[in-house]
Amino acid sequence: MTTTFPFGGSAVKRLGYGAMQLAGPGVFGPPRDHAAALAVLREAVDAGVNHIDTSDFYGPHVTNRLIREALHPYPDDLVIATKVGARRGADGSWRPAFSREDLAQAVQDNLRNLGLDALDVVNLRVMFSIHGPAEGSIEAPLTALAELQRQGLIRHIGLSNVTRAQIVEGRNICEIVCVQNHFNLAHRTDDALIDELAGNGVAYVPFFPLGGFTPLQSSTLSDVARSLDATPMQVALAWLLRRAPNILLIPGTASVTHLRENLLATELDLPGEAIILLNGVAASAPLNAP
Repeated sequence: MTTTFPFGGSAVKRLGYGAMQLAGPGVFGPPRDHAAALAVLREAVDAGVNHIDTSDFYGPHVTNRLIREALHPYPDDLVIATKVGARRGADGSWRPAFSREDLAQAVQDNLRNLGLDALDVVNLRVMFSIHGPAEGSIEAPLTALAELQRQGLIRHIGLSNVTRAQIVEGRNICEIVCVQNHFNLAHRTDDALIDELAGNGVAYVPFFPLGGFTPLQSSTLSDVARSLDATPMQVALAWLLRRAPNILLIPGTASVTHLRENLLATELDLPGEAIILLNGVAASAPLNAP
């Protein structure tokens, strides 16, 4: 199994860290424990993580400021990927923010709150539907991001919550270095897409790799975990790492203990019979996955 993949101009380790859970409940407001949030970020980097996923609409402005406080000045090999295309209402709601002005402001907010002169990777989060990817042209917002890239504010561009047709459209506008969609052991709509992207050298970054706000629940997953003396979440991450070499993982947690458990997934060897059982999970009884 390959342990790194080209991303953001670097060879990043395939198990990274997602900062979303560092914000308050509902990804809104400050963290429950400010010191603990800083400790998780520092522990991740100390353990060798060199890919952090974030967004300035987490909080909003919360996780990026935590990342800056904990880690700036950043290690030379650290790739920070962020997302634009949404904003938060005063009630914590998620609202599309696709206009040229919205995107320019979002990039400036990310630069300021992260303390950067240029963003390593910016994913355009497409919000035509709050329930998942939906068809529609992304030409206008992606063209706006590509212009910001030409200005030197963005190094690389990715797409999030998109269909295959939108990826094809996007690759005709600018280079797309990654796709970030919902995918895990139970939710496998993108199986064919992952293989196609792997053939093109494009990273695939699953969000909700452990089920999201409702963790994965499966008797098969639990049985395999017991047989390997591992946690179900470690097994779910190990399965993803073995699913395709272009998969980069960004499991999130606000706990140093859980972070350490997640990182051990890279050392977990899944025997062939376990992989066969896990491959069948998505076709079995419905799981508690969003």
